[in-house]
Amino acid sequence: MCNSTVVLLNSISQQVIIYMGFFLFIIGLIGNLLTLLVFLSLETFRQSSCAFYLIIMSIVNTFHLFTGLLTFIMINGFAINWTNTSLFYCKFRPFCVQVCISISFSCMCLATIDQFLATLSNTRWHQFNNIKLARSIITGITIIWILCEIPFMIYYGNTLPLSTGKFNCIMTNDAFRKYYNYFHGLILSNILPLLIVILFGILAYRNVQKIAYRTVPLVRRELDKQLTVMVLVQVFYDTIALTPLAILLIYNDIPDKSLDACGIAILNIFTTLFTLLYYFHFVGSFFIYICVSKRFRQQLIHVLFTNFNRYHPRPLNNNQIQPQTS
Repeated sequence: MCNSTVVLLNSISQQVIIYMGFFLFIIGLIGNLLTLLVFLSLETFRQSSCAFYLIIMSIVNTFHLFTGLLTFIMINGFAINWTNTSLFYCKFRPFCVQVCISISFSCMCLATIDQFLATLSNTRWHQFNNIKLARSIITGITIIWILCEIPFMIYYGNTLPLSTGKFNCIMTNDAFRKYYNYFHGLILSNILPLLIVILFGILAYRNVQKIAYRTVPLVRRELDKQLTVMVLVQVFYDTIALTPLAILLIYNDIPDKSLDACGIAILNIFTTLFTLLYYFHFVGSFFIYICVSKRFRQQLIHVLFTNFNRYHPRPLNNNQIQPQTS
């Protein structure tokens, strides 16, 4: 009875990874590219420190869809694991995945902190909401995370178990594995950024409430207010997306769990669902911005129609004169 249940649960998990995974990959790729198109097409967005953090996050999220989500689908959905056949890719993939995750979450934290500072009544703090400082911070953050993730290239390698006779790409250092399981994967890549965005998101929301109560709406530009709403909704969204996997990772770190084959299969299903939910952070930003920001929607429509009219000009009728090009 349990064997048939395990086979069924594993099959369900595989199908969920394939269909849900490819759905997330496609809409995430389209959404991130459209987000970049909108932010980069409007100068007021390009000159905003908060928008700059969101631009970098969208770029990194796009890379992560290929290095993280697509390979996750191929490995767990189709049993195609390129890391087992290439030592370089075995080392490069975890390094690239961790760099993308760390920079993406850092950008989300920075955008939330940026909006907390922007909503403070004391204008002295607004000097930190400038594009030059944001560029310097992102440059420093990128360098730091690249250096911090180098051990993934060192401690990942292909081993050849005698039981299977096939190469496996795994962590080859036990101390680094413990560091990743108990600190990097659980704290740095999950709980810490979640706590930061929740804390500063709540503080920014309180500031917005105070501003709305004691001042007129013209004190802050409409664009700034919409960026604040975009970030706050993203914080709420990320809380829902990241929390289940964080709880599961804590559960997985509990020693001496006694699970039979059915229990392991059920745990694998939850791992699949929560991992795909985790990828919502890298997929859903565009749809959040579309829903909550009127300016973002207007700019998206403007950019799409402008490009459409550029490549599909309206035909001239008989009473119109074609302008000379010489």
